[in-house]
Amino acid sequence: MSRVEQGGTTAGGATASDAATTSDAVTTTDTVTTTDTVTAAHAGAVAGRAPSLLWTFGLFRSELVTTFRRWRTLALLAVLAAVPVLVGIAVKIETGDGSSMGGGPGGGGGGGEGPAFIAQITNNGLFLVFTALAATLPFFLPMAVGVVAGDAIAGEANGGTLRYLLVAPAGRTRLLLTKYATVMTFCLVATLVVAASALAVGALLFPLGEVTTISGTRIGFGEGLFRALLIALAVAASLIGIAALGLFVSTLTNSGIAAMATTVGLLITVQILDQIPQLDALHPYFFSHYWLSFADLMREPVYWDELQRNLGLQALYAAVFGSAAWARFTSRDITT
Repeated sequence: MSRVEQGGTTAGGATASDAATTSDAVTTTDTVTTTDTVTAAHAGAVAGRAPSLLWTFGLFRSELVTTFRRWRTLALLAVLAAVPVLVGIAVKIETGDGSSMGGGPGGGGGGGEGPAFIAQITNNGLFLVFTALAATLPFFLPMAVGVVAGDAIAGEANGGTLRYLLVAPAGRTRLLLTKYATVMTFCLVATLVVAASALAVGALLFPLGEVTTISGTRIGFGEGLFRALLIALAVAASLIGIAALGLFVSTLTNSGIAAMATTVGLLITVQILDQIPQLDALHPYFFSHYWLSFADLMREPVYWDELQRNLGLQALYAAVFGSAAWARFTSRDITT
């Protein structure tokens, strides 16, 4: 082989080697650049998904839509709306011959004694609102709240969606607060459903007009309607304690049915204990003891003592069991 050919071969070899080196360098650079770009894009996406106030309202809205679109929730609201209808029809049939219902205008607040509003329904349909709330508060309303609260966390774990909720930048504390806010919204909606149904049935079956208070004084229909709204809000606030208790129970298990059953079982147990005279010293500490204190809003002037005790007791239960739910939920292993 001539020197020229050797030189050409050497030059060609160098050229091929350089080309290969250049190609590898370009490929490596492109790979690094692509990786950096993907990493930066992912970091930007994560940063863009950081929790914000608007995002929190979006999560709350999503929870509300999910809760109120369930057939179970709609069925509970339908049952609550049917109670005033049944009470109104029963009173109408009972008094159809001109007789009056038994009872008097008296009534008590707390202590487990229900107000005798039913005796006034035939004179004023607005009293059906008070009667329906008094009839549903001891069991139907708190049972419905217990079902929704008990399913709040345990239902997500049972359905396998809890872990996916926490993948989003919600945080356990934010998610727990959103769940509790959703349950409290259900408390308000359920109470207003009972009140609205009772008002509609009362207006259809009985006359409306001035309202005679428990104290015997008369107030205008407009003020009576305003007090009915205050009573509905007081009833909704009375459910704060059972809502916090149900949420705590919901963090203890992955079974929604077990959480709902336990919450309702605790409700029934407390209601029974509140009726045992030998436990009189413990009665003021049961979350259900002052539930019927809303009757004091129908006095003139209004008695605030037991209403304030009720709100304070509900706030205490919310603080204790809300803290317990937070401690449990933020420390547990989420596997489903």
